[in-house]
Amino acid sequence: MRFLWLIFLGLYVTSVKADYKCNVELNYGLVVTSDQIRIIDNSRTVYQINNDDQLIVQGQWVTLTAKQQAELKELADGVHHVVPKMILLASEGVELAIETVEHVYIGLVGEEHDSYKKLRSSLARVQSRVKEKFIHAGSNFYMGPGTLENVDDLVDRELEAQIEEAMNTSLGGILSAIGGLVSESTSTEEKIAKLAEKIDNIGNSIDQKFSPKSQTLQQKAHWFCNEFKRLDRVEDRLRSDIPQLAKYDVVTSEQGHTH
Repeated sequence: MRFLWLIFLGLYVTSVKADYKCNVELNYGLVVTSDQIRIIDNSRTVYQINNDDQLIVQGQWVTLTAKQQAELKELADGVHHVVPKMILLASEGVELAIETVEHVYIGLVGEEHDSYKKLRSSLARVQSRVKEKFIHAGSNFYMGPGTLENVDDLVDRELEAQIEEAMNTSLGGILSAIGGLVSESTSTEEKIAKLAEKIDNIGNSIDQKFSPKSQTLQQKAHWFCNEFKRLDRVEDRLRSDIPQLAKYDVVTSEQGHTH
């Protein structure tokens, strides 16, 4: 049974995953509208930026110098540009991951098997979790705190665990389907050959169907990672220049962050 799970996981991971790691983390939630940015800590606004040039920290309006206003505008412009696109990328990424999982499962089991419904239900929960972390409603956008360590597909460890759980609940379907596939074989060698051929065909179809999408998402992810690291550097300058912001480290990154 462990062997079959490794087969599935291998097909999924090699088709969607990449080795690239971003190592960027959001320590607070971000709410972005057309004229406002709010930094959220446990549903409470700790500071906000209005119209890219007005800063309010803990409900108090902060008077800024021309230099501070320029730095604040640079940060606000970057957040307004990146966050909405990042949320769309998150949606695209999880849709690709789920579509790949379904493609592999259908290839092994088929859509008619009862276990496929269980899989669909589990994967729907994965999409719900993404929507909780990346919210888009009209011109309002929200990104929840947490790591963006692997922005290639934006399915973090918690979401990956749910996909794995979904597959575990449906593993019986895979076993049954493969049992039917090899039941007419007369030797172990033929059984293995048929199973290997099926897996190879699925792998090839994944490459043809999903590789272009995956590569496009990876390119976007690299750009977003660099943008968040740039915003981290801008934020560090702002926190150094404005004492009221010193304790609010919203974006941290391995390469862009300094203390």
